[in-house]
Amino acid sequence: MCFPTYCFFDCISTNTVGTIESCCKFNRLAKPGCVFVWPCLCETLGHITSTRTQAIDLAVETKTLDNVFVTICLSVQYQVMTNELTASQMPSEYQAIYSLVNPQQVINAYVYDVVRATVPRMDLDRAFEDKDSIAKEVKETLKIMEQFGYKIIKTLVTDLEPNINVKNAMNEINAAQRMKEAAKEKAMADKVLVVRRAEAQSESKYLSGVGVAKQRKAIIDGLRDSILDWQQGDDSSSPSDVMDLLLLTQYFDMLGIVGQNPSSGTTFVPYPMDGTDKTREALLSGMQR
Repeated sequence: MCFPTYCFFDCISTNTVGTIESCCKFNRLAKPGCVFVWPCLCETLGHITSTRTQAIDLAVETKTLDNVFVTICLSVQYQVMTNELTASQMPSEYQAIYSLVNPQQVINAYVYDVVRATVPRMDLDRAFEDKDSIAKEVKETLKIMEQFGYKIIKTLVTDLEPNINVKNAMNEINAAQRMKEAAKEKAMADKVLVVRRAEAQSESKYLSGVGVAKQRKAIIDGLRDSILDWQQGDDSSSPSDVMDLLLLTQYFDMLGIVGQNPSSGTTFVPYPMDGTDKTREALLSGMQR
């Protein structure tokens, strides 16, 4: 700034606005660029303020409808209005410079008042979901700053931080719900495995039964064919003689199988020493025992 006794002009930077006072009284606005000042008329360059967008960061502690204390962090963006008239028909720049000593403090007071009147009407979950409604409420209330020459550009709720104990409890509730869902899914998976295993066992037993039935049918068919073939070759033999011979053959086959398997149980059948004509009766007697 140049001394008024030696020069008659001054410079105002871009995005700033000042005032020219005559005898300490407002005379006119000093817009960006070269401004002439007449010291001989007792003119001086007065207050200079920025017209750039500025931000105020606030942290407001309040409680919700369900009595949970939370800290709400807000960012209020504002700037000096230019080339407009306020409700008092004065230039907005004049109002911004002369109406308030500390505009940030006034904005802080309005924000604290609005947040502490809005959030207690919400529970914690709704406060998290409706952060935009809190910001909108703050911006609507701060429109009153226009009569002081300030325009609110945007209000943002940047964070909502509940008490650490409440946060831990919420995390535990969420973890418990997820564990419950995981246990349910695991139970469903186990159920599927049990059902599939039972179906597999049922199918296996069914196929095993079919195999045994086919085996027995094949044995019966083979015995019938053997008897018919024997009778065709030897007319003197009766079907009973043929059955006794086949039964004796199967008996010895069974003994060979039992002897080869160490884990098999053995059934002792009384055997006649005087001949083979009573083998059939002896085998049938052993089976009945």
